[in-house]
Amino acid sequence: MFDFSAAREHMVESQIRTSDVTDYGVLNAFRSTLRELFVPKASMALAYSDANILTENDRVIMKPRDMSKMVQAADVQPTNIVLDIACGRGYSSAILANLAETVVALEETDEAVEKATANLAQAGADNAVVVKGNIKSGAREHGPFDVIFVNGSVAEIPNTWFDQLANNGRLVAVIKTGPVGRATLFTRSGDTIGEKVIFDASTPLLSGTQKPVAFAL
Repeated sequence: MFDFSAAREHMVESQIRTSDVTDYGVLNAFRSTLRELFVPKASMALAYSDANILTENDRVIMKPRDMSKMVQAADVQPTNIVLDIACGRGYSSAILANLAETVVALEETDEAVEKATANLAQAGADNAVVVKGNIKSGAREHGPFDVIFVNGSVAEIPNTWFDQLANNGRLVAVIKTGPVGRATLFTRSGDTIGEKVIFDASTPLLSGTQKPVAFAL
């Protein structure tokens, strides 16, 4: 039988710690969350590989190196309320639930909400709730949020996401306008949004978040 526990420890030691992720809470979150619970059966061999895992409806379980660096940059605190956008099967929500007070995970279909809810219950993440809504609209009724985490790359950040970010809040996403994406940390201070590129990331683009194509006559 495959030893998922050993694979999880190897993931943390060889993919995450070697990528300058040193925050103890983040390392513990990845050690204690069973990634295999969230991976499609057809991709189970890749559960702890250094790879993005595509799931239903163009969602992705991000590679451990990229996700862990983004989570560390978000600086999630025990009192924080987090919005997890395009949570897919819920793995990122389970990770964030280890660090935050409450996680609101957002998906667009009833099927996705039900699957993520069941996975999070199995993982024991009882401080995470999955809600249904358009990902570009966010979840205003549950905000404002101290942290917004985006699973997948986007061409640009919708203003609706910034509007739902609390003062001193952090939003982390991969911005992709060309072949290479850039994991970027946005911080809110009053009416000002700061921006800092963290690292390059090859994360799939979230469907429906592309910039409109401009046609010229």
